[in-house]
Amino acid sequence: MPGQVDALTVSVWRGAAAGRYVDYQVPHRTSQTVLDIVTYIQRRLDPTLSYRFSCRVGVCGSCAMTVNGVPRWTCRTHVDRVAKDRKLEIGPLRNLPVIKDLATDMRAFFDKWARAKGQFQPPATPAADFARVDPASAARREADAAIECIGCAVCYSACDVVAWNPDYLGPAALNRAWSLVNDVRDAGGAERLAAVSGDAGCHSCHSHQACAERCPKQLNPTAAIAGLKRATLKAALTGAL
Repeated sequence: MPGQVDALTVSVWRGAAAGRYVDYQVPHRTSQTVLDIVTYIQRRLDPTLSYRFSCRVGVCGSCAMTVNGVPRWTCRTHVDRVAKDRKLEIGPLRNLPVIKDLATDMRAFFDKWARAKGQFQPPATPAADFARVDPASAARREADAAIECIGCAVCYSACDVVAWNPDYLGPAALNRAWSLVNDVRDAGGAERLAAVSGDAGCHSCHSHQACAERCPKQLNPTAAIAGLKRATLKAALTGAL
């Protein structure tokens, strides 16, 4: 077969929370991605395998899975970078309920975005003119640094605090809150700071940096959470919180 150099032993999680890893033999080809491996198994070896994907080019984030113990976008992860002794272990994202095989239930993840007030809140009275935001301002730069999150949940899966405390809002939701805190057009700042300042909020972060290390978009949610810690402290000291 053109481009084939050897075979891989791929262990894939099958079932729900009480499932198990099942081994498959998969041809190893040049420039092969982990998503290519999963697709081969589903199309050639076992059509009952469940998983998610959409764009296949690193835009949507829906193909995130755990590969050899690390959460990754499988469409952008080349097998040659992660295979060990021609072996791969592919499982669902950690810290999320497993629906079936490699597909997880994302409701808890997005519910925490809502709890963190992660939606833009316009002012009660519409502005008379378009908002003019200086791209060089400190607030704009802080928002720009956090705004590219696409909600893939890789950081959430990598977060040890989420594993210890299921109520913790998690790095993605807090990163989103920080981007909105720095949006001068948003009118929900006080309510948002109150939402992220509780026991399950920003002060629960242990600053392990796993979220920043694993983020496929090279964002730094730990820095965003540190900003929320400063903002909530300032609000508390000034009586605004």
